[in-house]
This record gives sequence, C-alpha cells and structure tokens, in this order.
Amino acid sequence: MDVPCVKVRPSDGERARSLLADADRIDDAYEITVRDGWLYIPVQDGNPPANLEDALQDGYELVKASPPARDTQTTPSDLLGFDPAYERVGETALLEEDDPERARQIADAIVASDLPLETVLNKASKIKGETRVRDWEVLAGEDTTVVHREYGCTFRFDLAEVYFSPRLATERHRIVEQVAPDEHVIDLFAGVGPFVIPMAKRGASCVAIDINPTAIDSLRENAALNGVSEHITAIADDVRAVAPSYEDQADRLIMNLPHSANEFLEAAVTMAGSDCILHYYDIQHEDDPFGPGERAIRAAAEPAYQVTVEHTRVVRSYAPHEVNVCLDVRLERSSPDPG
Repeated sequence: MDVPCVKVRPSDGERARSLLADADRIDDAYEITVRDGWLYIPVQDGNPPANLEDALQDGYELVKASPPARDTQTTPSDLLGFDPAYERVGETALLEEDDPERARQIADAIVASDLPLETVLNKASKIKGETRVRDWEVLAGEDTTVVHREYGCTFRFDLAEVYFSPRLATERHRIVEQVAPDEHVIDLFAGVGPFVIPMAKRGASCVAIDINPTAIDSLRENAALNGVSEHITAIADDVRAVAPSYEDQADRLIMNLPHSANEFLEAAVTMAGSDCILHYYDIQHEDDPFGPGERAIRAAAEPAYQVTVEHTRVVRSYAPHEVNVCLDVRLERSSPDPG
C-alpha cells in the first residue's frame, strides 16, 4: 500500500525522525525502511513540519512508498474494519461523533489498540463563548486534562477549560521560525501559550494576553515547565483594555482569532512599533480568502502606517467553501508630513 513518506539520506535520518516525532507526524502503523540508499519515514498526513528541509543537509522529498506494516501493532482500524476519524493531543484521542454508539465503539477500539492513547474524548458541544471552550464527553480515561508535546515544547492544560487546536502545529512553527532573539512579541489571544512559549525559547520577549483566566494560569504553568517564565508577561484581560499599556512596543503581533480578529485591529495598531509584523488569522469564503482581512487591516492602520502584505497562506479547510487563512503583514509607521 502506498503511503506518504519523507525520503532522506540515512545520515540525516535521526534528525528527520526526531523533527517528525516532535511534530507528531510519524505514521506508527508502518516501519521506517531503507531502500536503494535512502531512508523512508512514513508520515500521517503528508504534511511534514515546515522546518524539516532547512534542517536537513540534503533536503528531503515527500514521496509515495510502500513500507511494511508494523506486525506488532494493532490499530483501531484493525479492530473496527474502518478508519475512524480522530485527532491526537498527547495521549488523548479527540472524536467528533454524533452517534453515541459509534463513539463508544471507536473509543473501545482506540483503547484496545496498541496506540499510546489512554484517554478518549468526544466533542459534546460546539465552541462557545468568548473563551472559545467546548464541552466534552469522557469515553475513556479519567478527565479532560492533557499533556501535549509540540516541536520540543511541553504543554499541560484542561481541554474543557481552554481552547487548543493540534491542527495548527505546523502553522505555529512556521511563525516561530521567523522570530529573532531580540524581538518584542505580543500575542493578543495567547491561549495556553503555543505561540509565545517556543518564541520565548528562541530568546524573544513576549507579552501573552487572553481573556480566559484559566488559559493564562495554564500558560504561566507551561512557561515554567519549559523554563521561559522570565521571558513572558502573561495577562488575563481583554486586549482592548491592555493595549494602551503597550503602545508602540511590538515588533511582532499574533492575532489568531478567526471570525472576529477584525474587532481588535485598533488595539493591535496601538501596540505596533514603528516596523512591525502582524500575523492575522481569518476564516473567509474560498472565492476571496484574503481580501476581507487585508481591507480590515488597511482601514485600521492607514494612513498612520504603510501596509504591505508580505505573505498569504491557506492554513486549512474550515468548512465547505470556507478556508482558515493567515496574512503576514508589515506595518511601517509613515513619516510625518514635513509640511
């Protein structure tokens, strides 16, 4: 069976395997194999971490190959007869099943399999409220607390109390890789710290703001867990109330609040320094995914700032005909008119 594999030289194999493991991309259902002088590492979704090519001596290729299946591992699909859909956060599997009987069947198969998953949660509500949390049904395990590793950082949090998406790991790492050690970063909707903690590990000075006090408590714990507490100021408040205290200070702004980030652009512009990069996340129709965000940014920042859209990216599909996107935008303070 052909599956997506990262093809690398054996000399780069351990480094590639480590990077893929940190990003939770290795497909454990298949063996890592060597053929014709190349190493083939099976990956789950055909989307290796963004920093892999730069980190490897000779680069890499994403190819289709036929590695042998692991004889010693029983997967949920082996037990069910179909491939169940679930996300992984640490040792927790997240389901989105409307049928309670099917959800129970999948949970039992996950626990009975050889996968290192001890807890199974089923989504019991949509994301709700300004803190963006949801209800969960615990189908296996004790509670909704998880420990998640992402690109060398460890995060501990309660999924019933905070918002977290494992799907954005590669996108977060793309942004983190751009951060210089002396930067002043402000994350307007920081959650449990998946942006600011790896940025702080690179030496950046970070301000992390979130209206959910439980998320900020978790962020502080995670900062300590990763040894970066001294680099992060964590604030539980509405960013619009905080913005005047950080006027003209940010070299980089993170605005990961799709659907409503535009409501906070005035606060973001207040905090922007004279030359600032803004990472603006949005959800829009596929016919014009970037236009609404760019227009909103220009309306908030011009003429005080010159606005340059340096990069646009579709992060993932969100719903039929809707996409989650990011605009990387440079804000440069306009020179005062000499007249």
